[in-house]
Formats: sequence, C-alpha cells, structure tokens
Amino acid sequence: MYGRLTSQDLGVVINVDDPYSVQVGEYYIRARKIPEDQVLRLSLPIRGALTLAEFEDFRKQVDAFYGDRVQALALTWRLPYAVNCHAITGALAMGYDPQLCANTCGAGRVSRYFASPSTKPHKDLGMRLSMLLAARDVDSAKALIDRGVKSDGTLGLRGGLPANVHYVTTSDSVRSVRQSLFPPAGAVPKLGLNVKLDQTEALRGAERVLIYMTGRASVDWIDTVGFLPGALADHLTSFGGVLDKPHGQMTVLAWIHAGATASYGTASEPCAHLQKFPHPQALLSFYVQGSTALEAYWKSVAWPQQGLFVGEPLAAPFAR
Repeated sequence: MYGRLTSQDLGVVINVDDPYSVQVGEYYIRARKIPEDQVLRLSLPIRGALTLAEFEDFRKQVDAFYGDRVQALALTWRLPYAVNCHAITGALAMGYDPQLCANTCGAGRVSRYFASPSTKPHKDLGMRLSMLLAARDVDSAKALIDRGVKSDGTLGLRGGLPANVHYVTTSDSVRSVRQSLFPPAGAVPKLGLNVKLDQTEALRGAERVLIYMTGRASVDWIDTVGFLPGALADHLTSFGGVLDKPHGQMTVLAWIHAGATASYGTASEPCAHLQKFPHPQALLSFYVQGSTALEAYWKSVAWPQQGLFVGEPLAAPFAR
C-alpha cells in the first residue's frame, strides 16, 4: 500500500442549522487546512435519524457539490447519525438497503473497500467514505481534532517508546466473539508495538494505548487509560452507535471523551456477526502501514451499513 488520504482528499460537511456543527466544522477546517472549495454547507434536521427521503436529498447535495473531487468526508455533527436502521456513514458509502431494515440481524452488503489496497476509494470503487466528528460537546470535539493532528507521524520511529495494543476478552462470551481473530501476543520491535491479549472485564491504568478492542455493553475505567494521540478504541455491542436515546449501553462518545481519536459502533441491532465489526488484525495492519484512522477503520469492516465511524478522519500516527 502506498500513500494515504490527505486534506486534499477530504470534504468537510457542515450543517448550518446546528451550532455544534458550525463551531466544530470551522475549527476542523483551520486545523487540517481544508481548502474552502471542499467545504459543503447545508441544512439538515437535528435529530437522531433521517427519513429515507431526507437522506436521499442529502446524498444528492453531496454528490452534486463534490462530484469526483474528494475521496472521503468529515461530517461535523452528532445528529443525525442514522438513516432508519443504517448508520449515516454506512448509508453514504454503501447505499440504502430496505432488506436490511426488515431484518437487521441479516447479512449486510459486502464492502468492496474491506481489506482493499485502494487509497482512492471514491475514484477506484465509487464509495463515499465518511466519519462523524462527534463528541459530547464542542470542547471535547476540539480536543479530539487536536489529538488527531498531533498524532501524525509520531509512532513507529526508531528508538521511540513502544505503543501498546490491547485485545481484551471479557466474561461476556457473545460480545467477545472477536477473540478468534486476535493476533498472537508479543513485542513487534520493527513497528514499535507491544501486542497484549488481556483476559479481564476492563483495563485499568493502562499506558501508551494505541488500540483498545473489547466486547462488553459498557466498559469501566476508560477514564484511567492513557490513550496515545491517534488511538483507536471500540467495544462490540449492539447500540454503540445510537447517540440520542438511553439504551443501557455505552456509546462511541464515551471512548472519544476518554481520549480515543476514533471509534466504531452500530446504529441498530446487528447481532454478533463478526463482519459487522472491525477486524482486529486488519485494523492494526492498515494503521501501522500508514493509513489514516478513517481508512484503517473502513478497511477493517466487511459489512459496514449499520456501522457508525466516529473520530478525526486524517489521524495517521504511522504516516511517513
């Protein structure tokens, strides 16, 4: 794999009716030096889910404005995060599938970008990848953006301290289904990594954490974890991507608030299909090859329609 997405490849979409979106979007444009002609300002309802008609109108505005000019998008809001049963990021890239909403536990469409070598997803595959710049509040979003920018090119350097990758198996056997895909534990000096396979309910006080992958409805002690700038963290559960109503499960916003730079959760009941969640080895492998957070997460999910990708898209700690 050669190259990665840069600010020249990224469009920024701002909802002018949403004060959060306006503040976060303008801050992001400055932080990543996004060219003004790559910024789309439009109006969207500020609620959890768009109707199909609202989504199709949104998608047409995006396609008309960008054409083939950008490869991916930063969506600068928290709401809307869904289109009926689809996550908004999944629907933009994969299209709307009424069959999926009739049975959200069924198989999703296979992403052609899964494990792909492409660094130009829209040009090569016609897929408009996106990531939601969502956080609990504007200050938390600005801190997220700062972490992403700060992370670039900071890891895998000769003589640098190693970064820790934690793959956690909990007592929740259904949500720990990804353990079958974990790589072996051990040091990888060439990449400056320590891969750890933890059998515990939650990490406590872990330091220099680059990846934290686990399976639980809610994860304790994440505020004690020392996340590196550019860290990726997610928990396999049903509603990690449902951001607007109580459901008794932790959401992706908790990871972002605790210091992760990107995360992933599903916006409707996915059942425990491995293909609907990030593949542990793919996520790590693409990230250490220099991919951005957006590329590494998207390349690690085989059936991403229900998946909400959240974080700072261009973070690239292993970029050279």
